Amino acid sequence: MRLDRVDERIISILGADARMSFAEIGGQVGLSPSAVKRRVDRLVDSGAVRGFTVVVDPQSVGWTTEAFIELYCRARTSPGEIRAGLSAYPEITSACTVTGEADAIVQVRARDTRHLEEVIERIGAEPFVVRTKSTLVLSRLVDQPILAGSAENRS
Repeated sequence: MRLDRVDERIISILGADARMSFAEIGGQVGLSPSAVKRRVDRLVDSGAVRGFTVVVDPQSVGWTTEAFIELYCRARTSPGEIRAGLSAYPEITSACTVTGEADAIVQVRARDTRHLEEVIERIGAEPFVVRTKSTLVLSRLVDQPILAGSAENRS
């Protein structure tokens, strides 16, 4: 699906506040509430928008430690095998296969360093993992949704 500037603006607005009414969004993009609804429905039906969710601040719920863990896997480990092995970990917020030396990178949230260490040990014990390399996050510098503000900044 090809997005126009209005679609991008709607996505940006929903990314900032998915609870905003169609009338409020319409006021910002110059469309009627029903036109906004049709566009949002089309974005959902096409898969461009996969859903609406609540964004929880990990620190406010006690998950104050964040790390990225590089996974080095045994030969011929498939992405599906990695996904299946990692999907049961509530501490994992994202996982991706990557280019370079590591086979995958996993983003982890934990209560503290002790909890993080336990998670790293459990991940390292997965049958497909040969070794791990961890990087602790000190502070987040940029954390924004896809297309945040993109429509406003284009000329």
